[in-house]
Amino acid sequence: MKLATRNNGERDGQLMLVSHDLLWMVDAEGIAATLQDAIENWQQMQPALQARYAALNAGLITRAIPFDAGQLLAPLPRAWQWLDGSAFLSHGERMQQAFNLPPIEGVEDTPLMYQGCGDDFLGARGDIVCADDAWQLDFEGEYAVLVDDVPMGCNPIAALSHVRLLLQLNDISLRALAPREMKTGFGFIHAKPSSAFAPVAVTPDELGESWRDGRIHLPLTIQRNGEPFGRQSGAEMHFHFGELIAHAALTRRLRAGTLVGSGTVSGWDSAKGASCIAEVRALETIASGAPRTPYLQVGESIFMESRSGDDRAVFGAIQQRVTAPR
Repeated sequence: MKLATRNNGERDGQLMLVSHDLLWMVDAEGIAATLQDAIENWQQMQPALQARYAALNAGLITRAIPFDAGQLLAPLPRAWQWLDGSAFLSHGERMQQAFNLPPIEGVEDTPLMYQGCGDDFLGARGDIVCADDAWQLDFEGEYAVLVDDVPMGCNPIAALSHVRLLLQLNDISLRALAPREMKTGFGFIHAKPSSAFAPVAVTPDELGESWRDGRIHLPLTIQRNGEPFGRQSGAEMHFHFGELIAHAALTRRLRAGTLVGSGTVSGWDSAKGASCIAEVRALETIASGAPRTPYLQVGESIFMESRSGDDRAVFGAIQQRVTAPR
C-alpha cells in the first residue's frame, strides 16, 4: 500500500490511499481517520485499507481524485517519537577525518542515535525557513521506518516484523549550531529544525526485492538548484533498520507511531556524490585542505526522489525552497 495525509486543516490531517503509480488518491474514510490511528490499530485496519487500495488501483473508486503532493502534509505530520540513527559508516568516517574529530568507541558495533523533535514535520513542498545564513543550513537525504508497538529488548530480526511503513525524508540541519549541542551531551535542539518528508509512505511489499536485509536497496537522487548533487544507495547501511529499532528498544518499549531514521544516506564511492553538503565539504577538505561548497542560502531549491528499478517514483518527491522568515 501507499499512504499519505491530506491537509484538511487539522494537525494530523486526513489519511489517504495513493495508487501504485502515484496518479490517484482516495480518503480512508470509514476505516481510519489518520495515519496514527491506522498504525495503532494496524492488524484490524490493514485488511480494509488493502481492499480499498486494490480497488483504487483497479480504477473502481469513482470518488478518487488526482494525486497532488501540494495538498499533502508529511505522511505522519507529528510523531510520538522521532529517533534518528547514523547507520552509514562512510559518512561518519569522512566527517571524522576531515575535521580531526576523535574516534567514537564501538562505532562499528553499536549504532549512533539521537532523539529528535517530531511534533511538527514539514510536507514535501514545505519551505525551509532559515533566519540566519550564519547557521549554515544543510539538507540530509535519508530513509526511515514507521513501527507499531515494539517490546523492550526486542532482537534485530524480530524488530523487522514491527516495520509497517517505509519513508523518505530531508533531515534539515544547521551545522554551525551543532558543535556546542554535541559537546553538552544533551543532544540536538537548535541544530535540528523540522524535518521534511516525501508525500507517500509505503508498505515494505511495495518495494519488492528492493526491501531486503532490513535495508532499502534504492538510490536516493538529490539535486541542488536543479543540478545533480548525489545518488547514494540505502543498500550501504552498516546497521540495518532491525538493528536500529532493537538499539532504541534496549531499555524501553517503543509505542506505535515511532519513526526511526537511517541517518544520511552515504556510500564509499564518492563519484556518486553525497546526500548532504557537510559530507561534500568533508571530501573537499580531505582532498585539498579546505571546503569549497557553500551551505544553502535563501532562494535555493532542493529536490530528493527515490525511484524503483522500473523507474517509478516510490515515495513521491521532496521539492523545497529556502526562504527567510516572513
